[in-house]
Amino acid sequence: MKIPIYQIDAFTQKLFGGNPAAICHLTHWLDDETLLNIAIENNLAETGYFVKKDDIYEIRWFMPYAEIDLCGHATLASAYVIFNFIDTAISEVTFSSKSGILKAKKEDNGSITLDFPSRPPQPVDIPKEIFEAFQSKPLKAFAGRDLIITVGSEEEVLAEEPKLELLKGLPYLCTIITTEGKNSDFVSRVFDANPKIPLEDPVTGSAHAALIPFWAEKLGKTELKARQLSKRGGEIDCRLEGDRVFLSGYSVPYLVGEIEI
Repeated sequence: MKIPIYQIDAFTQKLFGGNPAAICHLTHWLDDETLLNIAIENNLAETGYFVKKDDIYEIRWFMPYAEIDLCGHATLASAYVIFNFIDTAISEVTFSSKSGILKAKKEDNGSITLDFPSRPPQPVDIPKEIFEAFQSKPLKAFAGRDLIITVGSEEEVLAEEPKLELLKGLPYLCTIITTEGKNSDFVSRVFDANPKIPLEDPVTGSAHAALIPFWAEKLGKTELKARQLSKRGGEIDCRLEGDRVFLSGYSVPYLVGEIEI
């Protein structure tokens, strides 16, 4: 069985920037073990799969160790694949996912805007593991699916080299550090301590489902520019509308091929 596969750098306008995602176009759903094994073989932060059902694309995302409920960069990459390789006549696509209906729209400037659920985080006590793992001084903590830690400056975010193995016991998917930006409304870095080898995620769209409502309330504005300060780096134009967040970014294709199972 041959499966089309695409590797797309998302939330960037340059190759080798942003966050790479592998995208597989399926004619029907395979069993979960096969989907996970493909993700393990790809060895990227996310492998996205979609199957077209009538006018909607069902979409799922797998990390190399588990399925995830929402992924921004692999959704952006999936929309890019559909718009540029599969259904080039359309400019909007609707996805059905574990997080409900998601939409993607191709903009005139070549970017793609994602329509995601807003996930405002709630205040929590700063876990003791944060003080042990991070060199910068944590100010406050907020949580939902991910743990958000605010710090005092962009320099602290850039300089941080956390001991990620100390975060493995926390009940969150990712740990995020964030602050106001110098050339953007806010900046962040996102760390995943759950894999066997903990890692930093280059650009994390799903994390911004929480960061956007958080910073929109804090800054008193609903349109924001975000930068994720990983080595690869990424930029996201953000907007809050009620219980939805909109994330706009570019994508660059790296690989087009097929796998055989």
